[in-house]
Parts: sequence; structure tokens; C-alpha cells
Amino acid sequence: MIDENLWRELESPQPDRGRSTRRLFPECPHDIHVGVTYPARQRMLLVRAGAKAADRARRLLMDLTETRGLSLSCSSVSNREFELQIFLTAGDLREVFTPLAEDIACAARDAAPETVLERAVHRFTRWQELLRRVGETGLGREARLGLYAELHYLRRHLMLALPAETAVSAWTGPEGTNQDFQLPAIAIEVKATSGKRAATIRIANERQLDDHGAGRLILVRMAFDARRGGTGESLNTVVDDVRAALSASAATSRFEQRLALAGYLPHQRNLYDEPRYTLRQTDLWNVGEGFPRIVEAGLPAGVGNCSYEISVAGLEKHRTTTDEVTEVIRGTDG
Repeated sequence: MIDENLWRELESPQPDRGRSTRRLFPECPHDIHVGVTYPARQRMLLVRAGAKAADRARRLLMDLTETRGLSLSCSSVSNREFELQIFLTAGDLREVFTPLAEDIACAARDAAPETVLERAVHRFTRWQELLRRVGETGLGREARLGLYAELHYLRRHLMLALPAETAVSAWTGPEGTNQDFQLPAIAIEVKATSGKRAATIRIANERQLDDHGAGRLILVRMAFDARRGGTGESLNTVVDDVRAALSASAATSRFEQRLALAGYLPHQRNLYDEPRYTLRQTDLWNVGEGFPRIVEAGLPAGVGNCSYEISVAGLEKHRTTTDEVTEVIRGTDG
């Protein structure tokens, strides 16, 4: 939807001061544009709405903190119309701004008229939190390993069993869903470990292994050797491999958006040539009746946000195979 070619068109020299814009989602009732100012050539996302929507958004703007390289403001266009303006103000975030703008635009597109600006501000604050969390040093060791494992599973399993767009759409972990991959008939949670073989698996919360509404739920543990140098594969390599497989398909934009939401930011690529990962072993288990887990429905009133560990020794009878899981994945597309 939004790519570098669109930005270049908008950045073509203009004779006067002002801005050049392009409307997104022509079929959508919301007035959402990307644009470029002149002569500064600042990239921006614009969302227009009525007074009720502006009133709801202003409450959020009062508590909004500043983020280097990005700015957000809301101004009146007329007595009845207001415009939310998100600007890129730092050149080193140019590549980040594209998935950011697309993600916020898609969130606004699906909102009700009175909440469209509020939804856009909420998504903007999520990106602020992401940029603060990742910081200048990039993803931490565990986050890098976890992202590598998810992309490895996406490439080696989902993309070989499903059309590219379906496979990438199933990768929902960066959106904060309960499992890393979600399809109509199956959900898959991927855990990664390195170093010595772990005797337990850490579960983040009571929803992560809750199969309610998921069809079939699979827990995957991937054990990697992680080292600097060697013959393994870096995070950058698996990212490039997936990009090449997608080529210029409609899934490319969605993949880039999910990558950014996962904390893999284009201007930090140089941080991810190391370490190199080599897969040692993959274990798969069916999560269902009798599986040792904590789920939301079983918690006493007032108890929540429970992280816990599962002993691998107690999972043998729940084991399944890659071939069995692949058949369910393929059946989903059929």
C-alpha cells in the first residue's frame, strides 16, 4: 500500500510551498492521506475526522510524550473537521516511517467515525513504546533469538504449505496475539532456546496456551546453537530469505510491517549480522486435554497475568510430528 515508490512520487519537485498528498483506501469513508511537505519534503500521515472524534483524541494527546524523529499534532481544518498529522522529522527513521504510517492508517481505516483519531493515536503510542524499548542497541539476546525462531518456522513450514500472503498473514505474534501463528484451524506458539538443553519451557501468561476458539493448538520448541561466526545463519539472513521468497507479492508490505512491530528496525540492520544460529532440535506438542497448563478460565477471581514453567518431562504423551502439523496447516488453506 505505502512504499518507497509512492514517497518518491510525492517528493517530486513542486513549484510552490505546501504539500502533495495521496488518499489511501478510496473505498473507505475515512479521509486518510499520506503526503510530503514543500520545500522541506517532510513525510507525513494525515487523518481527518469530525469534532467528536477530535474531542476523544485530544484527551490522549494531553499525555503524549515526545519521540525523537516523530511528531503528532491535531489541528482544525474547519469548524467541523479536524486533521491528525503525524510527521517524520528525522532522516534515520525514514525506513521505519513507512510501516508505521501503514500500520496506523490500517488501524484508522477499520475504526468507527467517532473513534478514528483515537485509534490512530493509540497506534502511534504503541510505536513510541516500541522505539523506546528497542533503543539504540536493538533487540536483546532473547528477543533476537525469538524473532529468528519465528521467521525460521514461517519460512520452513508455513511458506512451504500455504500461499505467501496467507502464511505471512498467519504470523500474528508481533501484533501481540496469544500465539505466534494463527490460522482458522490451528494456532502455533513457538518457543526458542539456546545453550544447554532446557528442562522447562516458560509460558508468558494464562492466555498463551489457552486453546479456546483456536481449533488445534501446537506448542513448538526449537533448540539452537548460537555463536559468533561459524556456519550458522544470522537474523539478517533469514529476513532476507523470506523477503526474497515473497518477491513483489502483496504480502511484502505486511511482512515489513510485522518485522517493524517485532522490533526489527531497518536502520539497525547492522546490529543483526551476529550471532549465527544453527537448529539442533525441534519438539512439537498438542496442547489440549490433560496438557499441563494454566488457563484463564481456571483462575480464581482477581488472579491474572500468570507466567509459569512447564516441565518437558511431562509432555511426552502429547508429542506430535511436523508432518501431522503440516497437514493441518495445509487443510486450513483448503
